[in-house]
Amino acid sequence: MDRRALLGWALGAATLPALAQRGYDVMPWPAGQPVPALSAPDLLGRPWTLEALRARVVVLNFWATWCPPCRAEMPSLQQLAQSYAPDTLQVLALNVGESPARIVQYLRSSGLQLNVLLDPMKEAARAWGASVLPTTILIDPEGRPRQRVRGELDWSGREAMALVEPLLRGRPQRASGVST
Repeated sequence: MDRRALLGWALGAATLPALAQRGYDVMPWPAGQPVPALSAPDLLGRPWTLEALRARVVVLNFWATWCPPCRAEMPSLQQLAQSYAPDTLQVLALNVGESPARIVQYLRSSGLQLNVLLDPMKEAARAWGASVLPTTILIDPEGRPRQRVRGELDWSGREAMALVEPLLRGRPQRASGVST
């Protein structure tokens, strides 16, 4: 087992009691905690910032290719992204600590087409409190983090919709031609 996998296992084991019931844990963003900056390049080198995504709900997912729960939830994240117009909801898959070549290889083999951002030094993961992978932060259209989801969640399921839909109230809903 490589060092990254061992570290991921150890961090995951620390949260097993909280995650054992359903595979994930949802916590509100701590009141008064400042919103960390988000500035990360995608696989083509284009910069992404949270400020540029204002007026959209952002699903910010921290993941790695070596993380089995991360890989398991990726197809449902893609389904979530495809269910809404990009000007309504953006799913950002922020890879923690891996090389672009490894990420591209994984995306090609899995057929996934998500917006993947890079966090090679794990700075964004630390700033956002993503000590367990996967961790997903739900951010409202005003740019305020609302919930932190630790662990694997089916983002196409009812539990995820109960988290996402309240953030979308008053916004255009489903992308045309996409059914759920």
